[in-house]
Amino acid sequence: MTIPIVQGTIENLDECVEALLHSRLGYQYFPTQEQAAASLSEGFANKDIWVARLHEQPVGFYWWLPHGAFHAFPYLHILAVHHQRRGQGIGSQLLTDFERRAFAGASKVFLVVADFNPQAKKFYRQRGYTEVGIIPDLYRPGITEHLLMKVHDVS
Repeated sequence: MTIPIVQGTIENLDECVEALLHSRLGYQYFPTQEQAAASLSEGFANKDIWVARLHEQPVGFYWWLPHGAFHAFPYLHILAVHHQRRGQGIGSQLLTDFERRAFAGASKVFLVVADFNPQAKKFYRQRGYTEVGIIPDLYRPGITEHLLMKVHDVS
């Protein structure tokens, strides 16, 4: 099933906060609803969040920064799917949409995955991302982030 992915608006905030809070990323980096809402509000204000909608309801999102990696390449900041909708291919569709937008103007894309989230690392590796570095203590002491990159395949 293909689901529409549209530019997010602040009206999608509550559903996106819900998806983020019930993810491994959310548990570690956004311990309160207020912190998640404040962060996501920035993404909505900058029009950098895209939302997957099923029956007109947001079920997942991604937040990207078009020049967020090294001030030159697209960076996938957050991808989250509502916990009741995981395993239905929504994350894959969100990633595909991100890549379509990102590769329209760049040859490479980047993201980081924390060492506490091996399922996410596996998800990205299965989709062609390779590890190009590690960054200990990037966001929090004791948590290592793995820098992943995907190169646009023009063949």
